[in-house]
Amino acid sequence: MLQYMARTHAHKKGKSHSTRPVNPDLSWVRLGKDEIVSLITKMGREGLTSSEIGVKLRDEYAVPLAKPLIGRSISDVLKANNIKRELPEDLSNLLNKALRLQHHLKQNPGDSNNIRSLELIEAKIHRLSKYYKREGILPSKWKYAAAIAQLE
Repeated sequence: MLQYMARTHAHKKGKSHSTRPVNPDLSWVRLGKDEIVSLITKMGREGLTSSEIGVKLRDEYAVPLAKPLIGRSISDVLKANNIKRELPEDLSNLLNKALRLQHHLKQNPGDSNNIRSLELIEAKIHRLSKYYKREGILPSKWKYAAAIAQLE
């Protein structure tokens, strides 16, 4: 029996999603391993995140999945070429989401549903930052505050 991870702030398990084939047939992809790696490093130097690189590879270069073709993930290729961001992508996305919600709440202070949403997003930020501090990806003195989110 498969175990599914529970949703963070909902009492559901989130089973509804599509599944990829176990061994996808990617013989029709025209680009070689070295070309894909060079494209990833080029786009990484341009400042794109790993998910943006994956979307661009899919949409513009007809590479549906990079990992089975090159043997490692896009983020591993970026790390190998010393291309890294100040903050991990998922944490920076949550910070941007919190910032947008704070601007919305300044204009709409009575929006109680989004006040709760901001609390949940900030809880995710604290949980994720705790993990990244423990793993040594973030400095141990890094701390989230609403003022920090506005600066980034």
